[in-house]
Amino acid sequence: MITKITEKVTMALLLITSSLTALPEEFVYLDEIDKTIQISMRYFSTENFVGSRLDGYKTARIIMTKKAAAALCNAQKELLLDGFCLVVYDAYRPQKAVDHFVHWSTTPDNQTIKEKYYPEIAKEQCFELGYIGKKSGHTRGSTIDLTIIKVGDQLKTPTLSWRTMNEKLIPFLDDGTVDMGSSFDLFGPASHHDSPLMPQKYTALRNYLRAKMIKHGFKPYAEEWWHYTLVNEPFPTTYFDFDIE
Repeated sequence: MITKITEKVTMALLLITSSLTALPEEFVYLDEIDKTIQISMRYFSTENFVGSRLDGYKTARIIMTKKAAAALCNAQKELLLDGFCLVVYDAYRPQKAVDHFVHWSTTPDNQTIKEKYYPEIAKEQCFELGYIGKKSGHTRGSTIDLTIIKVGDQLKTPTLSWRTMNEKLIPFLDDGTVDMGSSFDLFGPASHHDSPLMPQKYTALRNYLRAKMIKHGFKPYAEEWWHYTLVNEPFPTTYFDFDIE
């Protein structure tokens, strides 16, 4: 009898644990529906503008709403035909991670991180200029940060170099992806979709990616060439806070 009771208690605990770690309804892990999309989850690492792993990022897996993930997979199929593959930097982001950004903005500057990600602006300006927000579309589950890589190429540890765009010096982090002129999460005009700082070859690549994403139901964000949101997102007013685990 004691053995049976113990087995029942153990089963109940397993069910409770499972329910605590399961994704909310209408969310999915991207790698469970498309293993061809590459992942470079910067906020699970220290290679990001904060310089540390974000709160709530407990594993390097991308979570999205099912609807956004399905649309992204359709875009991936078309890109593969052109010899490109999607690389995702971030998608669903818990509210606690956004709060981490807010806290970061009030702490003393780390100049090493600053030169790579926001060399021209102060931390507190990141919010007022629209590069990050106290409420984020990412927290609704249908916004994604991404780029493309040539099929057959490999992601690599980002290396810093400097380049001049129209007499303006900007940092560039090469991670093996297609060169879009400025690197992911560089806060400044060079990262705007139609930046006048960009030579035509980079603008053409950004326009190529933008056209593919729009075709498959996403809208771009003018200030960041890598940032897209599903047009008909399923949770337009809901901000989630479950961990990525």
